[in-house]
Amino acid sequence: MIPRRTILAGLLATPAIGRAATLPPPAAAPPTDLPTTLINTIRAQLDAIPPGPALLASYPDRTANARYPKFAPANNPAAYTYDNALAGLALIAGGHALHAARIADAFELAQAHDPNYSDGRLRNAYRAGPVAIPVALPGWWDAEANIWAEDPYQVGSETGPIAWAILLWTALRDAGVNSDRYEAAAARAGDWIVTNCANAHGYTGGVFGFPPDQQKLRWVSTEQNTDCAIAFARLYRPNRAAHAARFVRSMKNPATHLFNAGLTPNGANNPLLAADANIWPTLAGLTDAASLAPAIARLGWPRTDPAGIGFSTASQGVWIEGTAFAALALHRVGQPAPANRFLATIASQISPSGLLFTTSVPRLATGLTVGPGADSERFDYYRVPALAPTAWAALAMLAADPLG
Repeated sequence: MIPRRTILAGLLATPAIGRAATLPPPAAAPPTDLPTTLINTIRAQLDAIPPGPALLASYPDRTANARYPKFAPANNPAAYTYDNALAGLALIAGGHALHAARIADAFELAQAHDPNYSDGRLRNAYRAGPVAIPVALPGWWDAEANIWAEDPYQVGSETGPIAWAILLWTALRDAGVNSDRYEAAAARAGDWIVTNCANAHGYTGGVFGFPPDQQKLRWVSTEQNTDCAIAFARLYRPNRAAHAARFVRSMKNPATHLFNAGLTPNGANNPLLAADANIWPTLAGLTDAASLAPAIARLGWPRTDPAGIGFSTASQGVWIEGTAFAALALHRVGQPAPANRFLATIASQISPSGLLFTTSVPRLATGLTVGPGADSERFDYYRVPALAPTAWAALAMLAADPLG
């Protein structure tokens, strides 16, 4: 059971690896037609699905997935909500809003016809492919145990992925595509976050596990509250947006300009230095440019080609998704030279299918675990073609900030 990604603010990272505090020298920008190529790869994946609401496989290359037995069973059929929202936003940025609407329609259908709930939530993942009633959750046949298995993260509902679905719905609303329908779906999702996740600090993680006894995730994440700050702003709920933004800013160390990952379930600071918790606040306008350089200096790995950043200071390799949004942030603050070096790394990580690999190394540590339990296994990335880094790279190369 391997979730795509989540900042579990109750969990600590492995010890940090020392890094120099300098950025690598600049490199040439990638080919100018690369973002179009990446967008067309996403479009082709969607066009291969019969017309109608559809969700894209987050890891569609089953041959590549099969090299990692722990990874493949749960992820072969999975269409993660966050990944698909990102893909939809990239399609909009590339001028293909009607393609993005197929993903948005799938989210709307999944929300309205959840197998267990009618409260406006989305699950962290669904079964990839056409989405119809009854809405299918991902799962696989476990031949050894002789059971149909499901993943407790995938069937759960976290605040961050739901916020990203809101970003997709509201982006299409603002583009004049199915405005009333998407506005209503986004509002229902926002209501679920408020009802189930609001606390005195910000918004908690959501729920984990199988209905009807899902576990409430009581940690509070810097990254997910960044998502919520922008999602609630797009829903024209300024007080809710400000509540999330205050939490994000409270996680910043004024001396180092770095952000903690969030709060543990008992309210203690989680000192994990993670890429999204440190770079997304720049993209969202929740911090100044001074925060970016120290984060990239700490996260950068290695100092020779390929240049990029890891998921966290526990990583010993390049995380392609994070390298893409770091490049976008560098462009935003007026630093094109290091941004171009990162984009050059991305251009070198295209798989034969046209999707980008998740990482430059066979297995990338994150410093997180798969679930909320103390005995949960480590959550790592494996070098397989994936939807999320492809979408982030397209957004970065198009200078389209989904959090801006």
